[in-house]
Amino acid sequence: MNLDELTKKFSNSTENQRKAIFSTLFIAGNKLQTLFDNRIPDVSLKQFMLLSIVRQSEEQLTFTQLGNLLGCSRQNIKKLADVLMKKGFIIIQKSLHDTRAMCICPTEKVNDFYTNDFFEYQEQLKYLFEVYTDKEIETLFTLLTRLYAGIENLEKRAANEKK
Repeated sequence: MNLDELTKKFSNSTENQRKAIFSTLFIAGNKLQTLFDNRIPDVSLKQFMLLSIVRQSEEQLTFTQLGNLLGCSRQNIKKLADVLMKKGFIIIQKSLHDTRAMCICPTEKVNDFYTNDFFEYQEQLKYLFEVYTDKEIETLFTLLTRLYAGIENLEKRAANEKK
């Protein structure tokens, strides 16, 4: 079975399209992670995403806050942070606002990385999205943003079921 056959098989109903969208998100995430992990020499895609958020944040973020932003657990953030600390990209320190919480702070190596190496990843993104028109990019952005509302809806339902 190829991708065209699979797409055709799942295009005949809304229910099947939902299943196909869910599967596509999972598969696309795996493929992107594999592609970028094989192309970025110093960091994995997950580490790269963590560094990007830490670098863009105007305030210190705790492991829990970073986990919420990246959609993973505090423990996963700690594992990523430990590796990045050993590589010299970050330091881990106590939060200025809560001494029980730990925060990640970028080092100068992060700035060097983004100044000297980041252009390569921007080029990769250009290749990834060159098959879309500007209008399609806008539509995809809007729809993926709406996907977060669906995820929040699913999280609320899961939380209610635990009660």
